[in-house]
Amino acid sequence: MSDEAATATTAAEAPAAEPLPHGLGASLPHADARAKTEGTFPYAADLWAEGLLWAAVLRSPHAHARIVSIDTTHARAMPGVRAVVTHEDVPGTSRHGRGTPDRPVFASEVVRHHGEPIAAVAADHPDTARMAAAAVIVEYEPLDPITDPERAFEAEPLHPDGNLIRHIPLRHGDPDAAGEIIVEGLYRIGRQDSAPIGAEAGLAVPRPDGGVELYLASTDPHSDRNTAAACFGLPADRVKIVVTGVPGATADREDQGFQLPLGLLALRTGCPVKLTASREESFLGHAHRHPTLLRYRHHADAEGRLVKVEAQILLDAGAYADTSADALAAAVSFACGPYVVPNAFIEGWAVRTNNPPSGHVRGEGAMQVCAAYEAQMDKLAKKLGLDPAEVRLRNVLATGDVLPIGQTVTCPAPVAELLTAVRDFPLPALPKDGPEEDWLLPGGPEGAGEPGAVRRGVGYGLGMVHMLGAEGTDEVSTATVRVHDGVATVLCAAVESGQGFTTLARQIVQETLGIDEVHVAPVDTDQPPAGPGCRGRHTWVSGGAVERAAKMVRTQLLQPLAHQFGMSTELLQIADGKITSYDGVLSTTVTEALEGKELWATAQCRPHPTEPLDGAGQGDAFVGLAFCAIRAVVDVDVELGSVRVVELAVAQDVGRVLNPAQLTARIEGGVTQGVGIALTENLRTPRGLIRHPDLTGYALPTALDAPDIKIVKLVEERDVVAPFGAKPVSAVPVVTSPAAIASAVRAATGRPVNRLPIRPQAAVVNAR
Repeated sequence: MSDEAATATTAAEAPAAEPLPHGLGASLPHADARAKTEGTFPYAADLWAEGLLWAAVLRSPHAHARIVSIDTTHARAMPGVRAVVTHEDVPGTSRHGRGTPDRPVFASEVVRHHGEPIAAVAADHPDTARMAAAAVIVEYEPLDPITDPERAFEAEPLHPDGNLIRHIPLRHGDPDAAGEIIVEGLYRIGRQDSAPIGAEAGLAVPRPDGGVELYLASTDPHSDRNTAAACFGLPADRVKIVVTGVPGATADREDQGFQLPLGLLALRTGCPVKLTASREESFLGHAHRHPTLLRYRHHADAEGRLVKVEAQILLDAGAYADTSADALAAAVSFACGPYVVPNAFIEGWAVRTNNPPSGHVRGEGAMQVCAAYEAQMDKLAKKLGLDPAEVRLRNVLATGDVLPIGQTVTCPAPVAELLTAVRDFPLPALPKDGPEEDWLLPGGPEGAGEPGAVRRGVGYGLGMVHMLGAEGTDEVSTATVRVHDGVATVLCAAVESGQGFTTLARQIVQETLGIDEVHVAPVDTDQPPAGPGCRGRHTWVSGGAVERAAKMVRTQLLQPLAHQFGMSTELLQIADGKITSYDGVLSTTVTEALEGKELWATAQCRPHPTEPLDGAGQGDAFVGLAFCAIRAVVDVDVELGSVRVVELAVAQDVGRVLNPAQLTARIEGGVTQGVGIALTENLRTPRGLIRHPDLTGYALPTALDAPDIKIVKLVEERDVVAPFGAKPVSAVPVVTSPAAIASAVRAATGRPVNRLPIRPQAAVVNAR
């Protein structure tokens, strides 16, 4: 046989290539996955421009101090320094903030937290900029910091707006109701940092019209643009934000206090200015999860059914309000968890202190209360002598039940189904008396633990979060779909921050139009706004806008064909790249139908409105809810207090699976983030000063800390008011897994475990 014949035979026998994933329900890979894995993806820190200057920011070394004087003379005189700006150089609004604009661009009379910006410098070399920032002489008069949020109620005002940011008194049911069984608890949740792998970075480029362009890893570009324009004293159309490569986000990605000095320096110098934050600056600058103090009292009848829940919730907002009012609303609203509670009386406060600012971090408010109410359910089970899962099953929420805020649960709420799924999932095998691998011991190979001191515990967590904004937030997003030469382009200002929006947008257009090649345009503020990338907004609101625009283009495509054959467009369908009629008379390809045509449409998506909580904490405040159940299995060395999470079994209601691989990754990432909250992550701030602001002092979970995660059930009961019926999936595992891990440690040790992260001494039993 000739070589040519052999080659032909081999080719003929070769199996056909697998078709590429296509449309909704397929595991379509991220468009930027290859570039990120190969290291060629352009992140914000990679930006460059001709004539580039470098920026540095001088930050306060004090948590609380009066500024006596600021002397920039020496810094300005240094060779290579092009500009030094302070509060005196802010031409427009001097305050900013994500939720409440109460934070100064630069401190002027007083500093209220460690790391607050005082001045910024632009120079021709990064080292020169840092040295010049250090050469700014600031005379401080240190003041006694208020770091205990309970002291904030009686302390002198730390801010012109006072120390109390918001108070929510929730009143639901009969205040005199009481149960036969009462359990109480005091709980503390530490300060978690979002700790993005890529620290903040950006580039500001002045424009010929006197405006400025900011190239940032922003997750809410239009809001950031409006804030920057007000600060710079410019109309909004002369400030443009271009979103560069975002290195992942589990919170508001860019600190506005980082963006504003950058733009001011570019306007002052007339040159492009770049700022790349160090890891220390990143910890000092952006907002953290709210440390929280919670007091609870649960009343139940003799059968374990809840009668009344009383709670006090105190959120430490740090020096400025940021989004603390929203976090408090979530904490108070979900203070009873996904349980039926006929009577609830909750007091919630968010207060200012001299601690680092707190703000939006995935699952804010809901995560803190979940740890507390699940600890209460464990106490209730122990007092009644019941299985912890059984007590929960007797009280779980279902569709049609009423939340303590008075809102009826109209979305799918399969909480009992989720809990039953994780409870009945087979438990992992017990370890041998002498593990073959040292790292299987709690604490790992360096933990010095003994197998005989290891006890296993099984615990449960039920969590819930709200979707989209709340309390009257006008949620809206706009998208344009354009088709030319058989290629579709999506224009939407929804930022891809790792949640997979660009992949989802491609899938929606593929599904609707039958076009394989779909591109998502880069995001900037010349496009209509799409809102922030949090609480599953872009899956729902921006995805809904893309779907509506794609359907409008579909109608434009099908109308001529329908008219030609005397039928309506509803009688035509698009599938597998073909257009066919119900009776088979019409059959053509999408490519043929699009030949020579350019089609486009713009659409908006706006969910049904919500309302603010009233003076009694009542109101239809949320668009929708998502639920999760997790069973944790842990091994605890009860002599050393070290904990190893063996397995986390997860069941979650997702509405509809749009991308199986992406959904799995989001759940696993959320669960692992919760492991950090439960065991290691605590940004320590003695007297308001951040101790060890680096990834050595702040212990993030690594691959060795990640447990075996089993997704045992995904309930696909579609939410009829949501586009595609899908629910966001990443926040609720973050909320639930810390509570489940704490529950398992309680089961293993018999200790109360009333603080997160769990300290070793809390897991020690009969210490020698």
